[in-house]
Order: sequence, then C-alpha cells, then structure tokens
Amino acid sequence: MLAATAAGGMLTATTLAQAQSDEQVLEPRRPGRGGSNPGPKNPGRMQQNPDIISPPATDHGTLPNLRFSFDDSHMRLESGGWTRQVTVRELGISKNIAGVNMRLNAGGVRELHWHKAAEWSYMLSGTARITAIDADGRNFVDDVGVGDLWYFPPGIPHSIQGLNPDGCEFLLVFDDGDFDEDNTFLLSDWFKHTPPDVLAKNFGVPASTFANVPDPSELYIFPAPVPGPLASDKIAGTTEVPRSFSHRMTAQTPIRTKSGTVRITDTKVFPVSKTIAAALVEVEPGGLREMHWHPNTDEWQYYIDGQARINGRVRGLGPRPHLRLPRQRCGLC
Repeated sequence: MLAATAAGGMLTATTLAQAQSDEQVLEPRRPGRGGSNPGPKNPGRMQQNPDIISPPATDHGTLPNLRFSFDDSHMRLESGGWTRQVTVRELGISKNIAGVNMRLNAGGVRELHWHKAAEWSYMLSGTARITAIDADGRNFVDDVGVGDLWYFPPGIPHSIQGLNPDGCEFLLVFDDGDFDEDNTFLLSDWFKHTPPDVLAKNFGVPASTFANVPDPSELYIFPAPVPGPLASDKIAGTTEVPRSFSHRMTAQTPIRTKSGTVRITDTKVFPVSKTIAAALVEVEPGGLREMHWHPNTDEWQYYIDGQARINGRVRGLGPRPHLRLPRQRCGLC
C-alpha cells in the first residue's frame, strides 16, 4: 500500500493480509435491511468490494470516492515502455497528490524532463539508472533497484533508464493532485520550439547541427542501448549534488510489532525529500494498523502485494464502508 498526505507526506505499505473467501455476500442486504438486486449487475466489480454492496451496520453518511485502481487508468504505450496515472481527474478527492505507474523496457529511456511538482518514486521491479542536475549545475547519477526510492525537488531536470535484464517498473508520486504526466517539460520540446539560429548562438555550433532535432512525439519513452557500468556515466570534473536524490528504503532496519513491520522514510533519513514522507508497511494476515488519523495532511496508499480492508471516517459524516484494496489499487484517507 502506498499513501501520501495532503501536506505532501507519503506512506508506502505492503500488506500480507490473507485473501478473502470466494463466498462473498453479493446482495445489498443484511438482516432486516435492504433486498435483492435483480440486475443488471457487474459481478466482477461486486466481488472486489462486497462491503460496499452490503455495508456494515456502522456505516453512516456519504463520503467522496476514496479509491481508484491503476488498472482502470488509461495506458499510454510508447516505443520504450508504458505509463499510466491517477490524478485528481481520476480520484477527485486527491487534490494534493497524484500518482504515476511506469514501465521502462531494458534500455528504455524516460526522456530528460522537468516539472514544477516534486517527484518521489518507489521501485517495484528491476533496476534503473537515474540522472539529474541541480540549479547550480551539480551532477547526480545512480542505479536503483527494488525497494529503492528517489526524490527530485521541483524544477530539477532528470531522466530514467531501464537496465538489464528486464528494465524496470516503478511508482511515482507528485505533491500536486493536478500533475499531468503528459504535460512535463521535455528537452526535445524545448529544442524543437527554439529557432536553430538561437540554438547555434547558445551552443557555439553551426545551425545545421540542429537540422534533425527529433519531434517530442518520437521520444518521451524511447528505446536506447543499455548503458555500461555506473562508473562509465560518472562525468569527470563535475561536482556531485550535496544530498543524494536516492535512498535504500528496504535497507532500513524495520520496526517490528506482533502483527508486522514498518519502515519509515522521512527527512530524518532521506534529507532531500522535503515534501513527501513514506512508510513501507507489512501487515500479517489478521493484523491491524491501529486506528489513527493525520490532523494536518492526507494519506495516499498503494498496495504492492496482498489485500487489505480499510475504514475511513470524516468528522460529522461517520465511517465509510469498508474498502478492500488489492494490488495496484490506490486510495486516499
């Protein structure tokens, strides 16, 4: 489960909760309440969230939708991989947080780009090479694998490339619910819309050098040769950023309880990540994350593995029906 807060904090959690029985209540009734549902029906959707079909007696009031599945998001297919997103457009209550799920094939490159929102990422599979340059021209390059994080502050140009043997998949979180992955500022877009004579003067080369600048539609996520060892991408004579943009989250010693574990990554252990904090939570079957709330921020959740049941409450409106969230489902509390 991945969760982020309205103030820009974030929580990642993996639940090992036991899969629910196939014998689910699929009629909107309980003793003395409701009735049958003659149809039409969508059995697949009903099976995913039976507690919405037949909510518990404690349910009260109406709340905004609190969950959305990445599997219901539009998939953008590119020559080097794919991407999909959940923003305020898909999950209307998530006004301060947006999420992107991206896959890069081996060698696939997410073109050098930048944006106004900060970017936080959790690696779901494979390995990737990330590069960035800060406002003072200081350089950053690192290889990241499963369970690793990165954070790029607003306005930092950066790129991502999938490595051998099978590229990578990762989750991106942005501290702005209106963020749109399709509207980032691409390097190719800048070059394509700058007159060649201006580029020539800027770089001190003939204008003909820019005669074949690719169209941005050809790049974004594109195939390229898999790079060599990390050392080969270290640029001699450059100054590295003072604080690393990457962090080994799963290398942290977990907090252990009788029902699971948690790893918390905030600015105490990942200083550069100023607007997003995260927790990787593993809950054993039958275990419970204690009832709690956040008085000053939202929580955005992403489920990496297993299933969990969540319950939410808004002051004056009462609790929300229990929601069951399987893998790749996100929700906001």
